Amino acid sequence: MRRVDREVTDFLKMTDIMKNCECCRLGLVDKNEAYIVPMNFGIEIIGEQVILYFHCANQGRKIELISGQTITSFEMDTKHQLIKGKTGCDFSYLYQCIMGKGELQIVSDRDEKNYGLQRIMDHYTSEKQWEFNEKLLKRTTVLKLFVKTWSCKEHGKGI
Repeated sequence: MRRVDREVTDFLKMTDIMKNCECCRLGLVDKNEAYIVPMNFGIEIIGEQVILYFHCANQGRKIELISGQTITSFEMDTKHQLIKGKTGCDFSYLYQCIMGKGELQIVSDRDEKNYGLQRIMDHYTSEKQWEFNEKLLKRTTVLKLFVKTWSCKEHGKGI
């Protein structure tokens, strides 16, 4: 990381920043071309292992690409604030962001699929128990990303 003065290394602060993010972008590779897709997500933390859950349709470009990926990149950010200046060079932008890589899998077990959807709903609503329509569950794919490496950066302490 070039700006080490902005690096966040405290695990609890990093996970707090992650919990404040509303969108996670997955980075996949398609024939030497980057494919970035914004996703809703949920979080599970076991010790210092971070697992992200996503949901999507059973078909589509990302589903086709996942089987060929050994590693998937991700990015999320929050706390955006423009700082105005008198000149263009005086402007700045405050933020918190997380970038990382991990192993992405398609969840096939029905109970684990339900668990992943529960994590997603918890992330956005803070409610723990949800019922899911069986018909819709069959048309939904749940993805699970085991985070292997990640870094966190913020510009603007205490934002």
